[in-house]
Amino acid sequence: MFNDLMTSDKLQIEIWSDVMCPFCFIGKRRFEHALERFEHKDGVAVVWKSFQLAPDIETEPDKSVNEYLAERKGWTLDYAKQMNDRVTEMAAQVGLVYNMDKAVVANSFDAHRVLQLAKTKHLGDAMEEQLFKAYFTDGKNTADHNTLTDIGVAAGLNENDVKHVLSTNAFADAVERDVLESEQLGVTGVPFFVLDRKYAVSGAQDSALFLQALNRAHGEWKQANSKLETVASGDACGIDGDC
Repeated sequence: MFNDLMTSDKLQIEIWSDVMCPFCFIGKRRFEHALERFEHKDGVAVVWKSFQLAPDIETEPDKSVNEYLAERKGWTLDYAKQMNDRVTEMAAQVGLVYNMDKAVVANSFDAHRVLQLAKTKHLGDAMEEQLFKAYFTDGKNTADHNTLTDIGVAAGLNENDVKHVLSTNAFADAVERDVLESEQLGVTGVPFFVLDRKYAVSGAQDSALFLQALNRAHGEWKQANSKLETVASGDACGIDGDC
């Protein structure tokens, strides 16, 4: 994959995220706002990567997110609600609607497998958007296979393709590769943005910071590619024709 990045004709932005991460949806929107203002946005390729914040989590539709956080982190229910109220306010600032009282505690592994399918169809971003909306806005069970099929179709995937993935172990290895790669890069939290394998932005940063990172990464990427093009177009015997 590193060689693919080095020879790509677009600046690659890799984003590690998890469906159940509230800051990932906020970070996605803030990054998109920066990309809208980026002069070279048509020369950017975004690649979504799988990450599981809690790979051991069990899907429990009858348990609220507040209850889950209180149990997992040792918080009181009131404090868990305060934290979710805070991220709900943050989400609203970028135009997102969070209904945390409706969110379903669910393991995200199968959702990531469908995301990996979507990436093969150039629908990774659309799938990521639909998964976030399903979890944070619509209160859907993103581990339920029928629900995931509907989400995949809404993102543009073929219904039978999604059903086939969910009835097998397809793309499990792709999810695991992304997770392993994140460990090798030292990723401990998401969202985590990697620009051209040179710069990293951790967290749902302000759009201005994303724009700054885009400008810096693109400038160096363009300069490196220009140098490669110059070398490749040179005369093997020298520009004066002497061998």
